[in-house]
Amino acid sequence: MLTRSKWPIPIKWKTPRLRRIRRHLRVRKKVFGLPDRPRLAVFRSHKHIYAQVIDDTRGHTLVSASDLEPEVRAAVAGKRKTERAAVVGRLLAQRARALGIQRVVFDRGGFLYHGRVRAVAEAAREGGLEF
Repeated sequence: MLTRSKWPIPIKWKTPRLRRIRRHLRVRKKVFGLPDRPRLAVFRSHKHIYAQVIDDTRGHTLVSASDLEPEVRAAVAGKRKTERAAVVGRLLAQRARALGIQRVVFDRGGFLYHGRVRAVAEAAREGGLEF
């Protein structure tokens, strides 16, 4: 097993999860959240979507939103996953704007930029965040 930075990572990337982690590490080399422009990180599981705005200099999550929150669950009942992701993106943008955050760096988390990840990004832009 070879080591890459501080994590022991296998040379062969056979599973989809490991391939996603590899893509995410590649993206994270370039994407870094600063206090004036934090990182908007997206994670999607098979059923749910999570988004958070992170200041990487302090290692703090400033704002977060997911479709598991009670207020979001009521709003997304009966909707498709992509529509749920858009609601999460709008809510995250609203919360970020309330804290005075206007500009963010988008971190797709190793996922392809389409479907639910794209829906979160576009809804956050509509909510007033600049990428």
